[in-house]
Amino acid sequence: MVADLQPGDMAPDVTLTTPDGGALTLASLRGRPLVLYFYPKDDTAGCTREAQDFSAAKAVFELAGVQVLGVSKDPPAKHRKFVTKYDLTVSLASDEDGSVCEAFGTWIEKSLYGRKYMGIDRATFLIDADGRIAKLWRKVKVPGHVEQVLAAAEALASR
Repeated sequence: MVADLQPGDMAPDVTLTTPDGGALTLASLRGRPLVLYFYPKDDTAGCTREAQDFSAAKAVFELAGVQVLGVSKDPPAKHRKFVTKYDLTVSLASDEDGSVCEAFGTWIEKSLYGRKYMGIDRATFLIDADGRIAKLWRKVKVPGHVEQVLAAAEALASR
């Protein structure tokens, strides 16, 4: 079953693993808006481009007081290699057991050349300082996406 989160809903309070192996809860990030983006896999073309785009815009997000966190099912060691290989500055976290993807409804059935399989839906959630979903994007196309998210984040932060 896919979680049907909508703007206005409280974001699930989940626990993620940081690249150094520590635990990070979404509740601990409240107090500032958060961009939580889900992506399928480290070191693939679209995911690399998205991480590079968020990294390039990190200073502008920070200027608006907005945190950015990328999530995939890749283990912490793979995140560390990914960050090093591409000089990424965006924060990444692991959801190895898939519980966070389930909670946000991003673990979905996909199809490629007629073959069905389960995978992460590229999706982004803009969460306000109180932990409510302000805006969400599903089935994200990478080109131009970070600019859309940044515009929404700046509008949210200026309220």
